[in-house]
Amino acid sequence: MAKRQLRLGAFFSLPGNHLGGWRHPDASPDANTNFNRYLELARIAERGLYDTIFFRDTAAVAGADAMFAGDRSRSRLARIVMLEPVMALAGMASVTKNIGLIATATTTYNEPYHVARRFATLDHMSDGRAGWNLVTSQFEDEAANFGLDKHPDHADRYARAGEFFDVVAGLWDSWEEDAFLYDKAAGEYFDFDKMHFLNHKGPHFSVRGPLNLPRTPQGRPIVAQAGSSGPGMDLAARTADLVFTAQIEIPEAQAFYRDLKARLHRFGRGPGDLLVLPGLTPVVAPTMAEAREKHEQLQELMPDEVALSSLARLSGGLDLTQFPLDGPLPPLPPTNSGKSRQQLAIDLARKHSMTLRQIARHVASAAGHRVIVGTPTSIADEMQAWLEADAADGFNVICNHYPVPFVEFTEMVIPELQRRGIFRTAYEGTTLRENLGLATPRNRYAA
Repeated sequence: MAKRQLRLGAFFSLPGNHLGGWRHPDASPDANTNFNRYLELARIAERGLYDTIFFRDTAAVAGADAMFAGDRSRSRLARIVMLEPVMALAGMASVTKNIGLIATATTTYNEPYHVARRFATLDHMSDGRAGWNLVTSQFEDEAANFGLDKHPDHADRYARAGEFFDVVAGLWDSWEEDAFLYDKAAGEYFDFDKMHFLNHKGPHFSVRGPLNLPRTPQGRPIVAQAGSSGPGMDLAARTADLVFTAQIEIPEAQAFYRDLKARLHRFGRGPGDLLVLPGLTPVVAPTMAEAREKHEQLQELMPDEVALSSLARLSGGLDLTQFPLDGPLPPLPPTNSGKSRQQLAIDLARKHSMTLRQIARHVASAAGHRVIVGTPTSIADEMQAWLEADAADGFNVICNHYPVPFVEFTEMVIPELQRRGIFRTAYEGTTLRENLGLATPRNRYAA
């Protein structure tokens, strides 16, 4: 019987997911805006047979609200500028052949027709390798860039997101598979009866259609999500092919996995229709002592005040600088930003009796994702254990800085996973759906 296969995403949080990572001697601090570095990473990821590249995105400079109010401490943070990810992935499509290309686009500060067209274009340009990471925007800084005085409420953002997806998915079905005839002799370019108007009218959108692009090579782009709140999980169960999450221990990961998969049946879907990929930040070396030394060197590059700033968006507006760093995490007011990430931080701090300093440094070292320090064998052991315990279908690999840690994981850990028979040695197909083992969705209008 064939072994269950791990799925791996290369999550490029450039110039590094660790808030001090950009200062490391091996780091490229301009990797977030250096397109040649993007191309280098794409080639490395495809050689490593990752399922997909993934880019986060925000439509603002992170921390802009605080900086506008005069907070100069944010000048020590690196993850504030980035290339527009769909444009970047379009360029990366030209130097890759098999790897998936997933980018983030918010449903709060976009319009459905724009997103449907943008990702359908990327799918055509890449011969079926595109994916849309549907988010509702965690960062309140974005509101001021789009004519709003404040970020919309969490519930309102998810209500808009659900309808947004419906419109985008409907537009992707505008043309049936064989709608375009290109019949020169008869002079008929397309079959009129296989073109469909969406004519959507809802609380948030009124969109006629059709989309001015044919059906895409993989039927429609992959849809990914990262929400772990109740509304986020419901939306994912209805709409997503991939879910990116941030559990760091097996019991919590198993509970999330079971809960999310159990929700699928309400939408006529099965457990195999959605893949769960927690984030994983590896620190790998030939020996455990070397790996620990690497991690300690990284931690020394991050002052406590920088670590504390990583909790700002999860603080519910509470000024954490007024509390002692070696005291407990104070009670946090509800946030209108990342509700599930706030709860994960609260639960972790309570479970392990972590001080404010400790939880801040944990969040700052990997944006709340799991940090795993070890050898290729010990890291592969952990990844296999999560897979076999139904705690994950795979992982999003998020590195502390780039390119060296990504190269090390690719060259040291992936061969160990392959030796165990739980990771591919060649791509299964040419589209992202084929490589993920996901079915092509039927066009809703097809007979």
